[in-house]
Parts: sequence; C-alpha cells; structure tokens
Amino acid sequence: MRGILVQSLVSRGVPFDVALETANEIRGRLANQEEVALHDLSKLVEELLGDRYDLEALPLPPAQEPPQVSGPRGTSSPFSKGVLAVSLQGAGLDPNDAYDVARELEVRLLREARRSIDRVALRDLVSETIERTHGSKAAERYRVWRQALEDGRPIFLLLGGSTGVGKTSIAVEVARRLEISRVIGTDSIRQIMRLMFSADLMPEIHCSTYDAYRALHLEWPVEGGDVIVGFREQAQKIVVGVHALLDRAVEENVSMMVEGVNLLPGVLHLDRYRENAHVIFLVVATLDSKAYAARFQSRAATARERGADRYLRFMDEIRSIQDHVLAEAEQLGLPIIDNVRLDDAVLSVTRSVISTLKKSMSDAVDEGAS
Repeated sequence: MRGILVQSLVSRGVPFDVALETANEIRGRLANQEEVALHDLSKLVEELLGDRYDLEALPLPPAQEPPQVSGPRGTSSPFSKGVLAVSLQGAGLDPNDAYDVARELEVRLLREARRSIDRVALRDLVSETIERTHGSKAAERYRVWRQALEDGRPIFLLLGGSTGVGKTSIAVEVARRLEISRVIGTDSIRQIMRLMFSADLMPEIHCSTYDAYRALHLEWPVEGGDVIVGFREQAQKIVVGVHALLDRAVEENVSMMVEGVNLLPGVLHLDRYRENAHVIFLVVATLDSKAYAARFQSRAATARERGADRYLRFMDEIRSIQDHVLAEAEQLGLPIIDNVRLDDAVLSVTRSVISTLKKSMSDAVDEGAS
C-alpha cells in the first residue's frame, strides 16, 4: 500500500513530498505485478532515493504524543490521522489520497511540536492542504462536508435501483465513509411485513420484485406491462415501512441509509422530511447488459441461497424494471450512478451526496434570508 510506504519513509526522515513521489513511482513500476518480494521492494526504494538519504543510518524519530484537538466548551481529544482519513473519504477523497493528506497533517503537527490545536484551525490546515495537493474543488467538497456535519440536521440517503446492480455493496461502503451507522435494506422491511400480513391479505409482498405481477392475477393487458404493475404495487406497500423508519429517524435526529429495489422514485413522499433532514435520493444502475448478467453469476458464488439461474431466467423482467426506475429517476432529475467498478461507484455516490448537500444548505440559507 502506498500510504504504508510513505509513512515508513517519513518515519525514517525522508520529507513527505519526496516519500510520496517515491511511493507513486514504485506503484507505477509494480502495477502489472501480482506480488513483489520485500527485498526487491527495498532495492527499488534505494534506487529511487539514491545517496540523498541513508535509511540505515537515520534514527527513528522519538515517539511523540499527538497534539490535543480542542473543541467547543473545553472539550478535547488527541489528533488521529485515522479519524481524519475517514472524514476525508466522506468529503469525496479517494482512500489513498485521504490517507496521504491525513499523514501529511500528522507529520506537520509533529514537526511543529504542537501540543494542542483548535479544531477550527485544524480544519483550515486540512482545507489548505487539500487545495494544494488535490485542487480547489476537492477543498470545497471538504468544507461543505464539515458544514453539513455541524448543521445539526441528519442525512437521509436513499439508494434505489433494480435487482443485482450492487446497491448493498455500495451502500455499506458509502455509509462507512459518511459515518452513517444505520443502514437498512427494503428486503428487510419486506420480510418484516411478510410476518405481519399473510399472503392472502397482501400477496404481492410475498413474491420477488420481478414476479410480483403473478400474485395480482391480472386478466387483461395493462398500461406499462404486467411486470411494472406488479413492481409498483409491491413498492407502494413497502414504502409504508420506509416512511415509518424515516419518521423515527427524524424524532431521534439520526442519519440513515436506506437501500433497495422498492425505493421507486415518485412513490416515496420525501418532501415532508426536507425541513428536518438533508434528503438525498440516488439511483444505481448497470447499463451494460452482459455485465449485468455476469453480476448475478458472481453473486451466486458468494451467496449460495442466491443461485444465478433464477435471476437469469428473469433477466428480461429485471431489465424492464431497471428501465422503468431509470425513466422515473430521469423525470425527477435524480442522479444515476452506472456501477461499472465498485470503487468508482462509491466515489461517485459520495461526491454526488456532497453536491446535493451544498445545494440543500444554500437553499436553506436563501429561505432564511427571505
């Protein structure tokens, strides 16, 4: 890992900029190798640093206590580059870049032998460092994210999309970066409702999303097709549970992530929460048909109860649901994330959240002024 190599070189007395440049060069040279021997890695380091630094002769710096970060009302806590790195990922930085910035800040504070630093001053230093190393847009995202955390309103992040597009994997990682501790899927809500309502009373929730139409026993063709009618009927039932969760989150003033296929744009009534929370709705898709089918094969290898055959038999229905969800999202102007690579999708979702937060807080300021 580049960050570990940077930390190792800095701890041996190599300036941060030189250590980062060296680590980047080594990562480029090793990009096509699956593994590398530690001895060969050491030789690469020596080759790139040349005679400028005698790593064997340099003593390790004496252990120092991290400075205390003072907050409001006399509170304080030790500076932690790990905590800062997570926060920077919430601001839309790539994990490696976030760690690099956090490590540079740590080295700077230790070199200046600071015993304490005000939280506001620390955030100014972070913002300056991000702007110097990653540009003004990245620094602006960080400032927006910090402002949102101090705004006092919770974040309600909803992640919709058809079956198998990778919503759950994205939701878990995005929630970690945004420090959202409550994550729930609409599959769980549907399972609870199945225990409460029998198949005779509410048959559509006892089916999968893509074959819910079979429970309706439609006798004639309907507008939009049987599959979409069944899907919408199921979504309208599940939305009752989603609203209940969000109502409770408003009462407790806690952030929440909800993900699932039953989050259908236009069915949820989200305007009722916008005064008390930052409400963000995104849709995940897999637009490449071959990649979509391959995703089910991959998922079957890790989840035995989710065999690929059944999903592949219903691919036409699943794709028609995706087309419907995307059309609804497009009509409402919701962001759509094409999940080609998980890391890229997570970064896109995170940055889209920051962009929406910026607009939400700007609108709130405008309303307050008027």
